[in-house]
Amino acid sequence: MDGIVLLKEDHKTVEKLFKQFEKAGDKAHAEKRKIADKVIAELTTHTFIEEKIFYPASREANPDTKDHVLESVEEHHVVLWMLSELKDLDPADERFDAKMTVLIENVRHHVEEEEKEWFPEVRKAMGRNRLTELGEKMEAAKKSAPSDPLAVPSADA
Repeated sequence: MDGIVLLKEDHKTVEKLFKQFEKAGDKAHAEKRKIADKVIAELTTHTFIEEKIFYPASREANPDTKDHVLESVEEHHVVLWMLSELKDLDPADERFDAKMTVLIENVRHHVEEEEKEWFPEVRKAMGRNRLTELGEKMEAAKKSAPSDPLAVPSADA
């Protein structure tokens, strides 16, 4: 699978979870906990493979993407800390929905920038064969991704 296609599929998966969360009722604490746990797992894996494989390859293929990569890593930093806080937060806590809403806004902004501005540049710079090779590496790396958001490199940045 093409690396950009793989990342876009991850984006779609997370967006579906966000919509489920937004549709859940105010008192649907158990459902919100399950959704949040899935979001935490998906985003932790996603940020890990982007940082370990996709971002370095993007910078190598197109050095002009350096600023975008650095900004993305900072966005990841914020998201990973929010995920780590959500992980242990009771969904009945008054801050849970607010924290999840801010997370959703941050991730949607990040996804929009990647898909509209950055991915087309990367696709042009890399070509199909390189993106397919990266996609295979990223798919394989998902199996070894940490489950703890704070174990992703940018959490320390």
